[in-house]
Amino acid sequence: MGRINDLIAEYNSGAKNLDDFFHELFKLANSITEEQARTVKEGLSEKELAIFDLLKKENLNPDEISKVKEVAQDLLSKLKRELLTLEWKSKFDTRAAVKIAIADILIDELPKPYTENDCSEKAERVYMHVYDSYLDKEHSVYA
Repeated sequence: MGRINDLIAEYNSGAKNLDDFFHELFKLANSITEEQARTVKEGLSEKELAIFDLLKKENLNPDEISKVKEVAQDLLSKLKRELLTLEWKSKFDTRAAVKIAIADILIDELPKPYTENDCSEKAERVYMHVYDSYLDKEHSVYA
């Protein structure tokens, strides 16, 4: 919704003419449709797809890709079920528990081509995504 509001504001301020406004709106609609199609193609929810994209690595075979999808689903499920409590971000212990849980799951469950260094880097990226995207298990940028 944010990008639509930005487009409207630009149009209302005179920064965009009507043709530019509709062109940008059309591009936005196409990108949303492509992303929705990807969720169906990958067999993941929008939330799971975001984590999968952070975990994905070059040159994985189909079995490894399936395993990474499973890890993304399991990780998100565990976080929402156990750790993303109300105000989890405001408590050091809870933030640390989320960070540790992400790292542990990735080290334990990602397939062989992932090194320990890969897991550490991916864990940091996933943690930052979760921190930026989830207020608690019920409220996120996806809801």
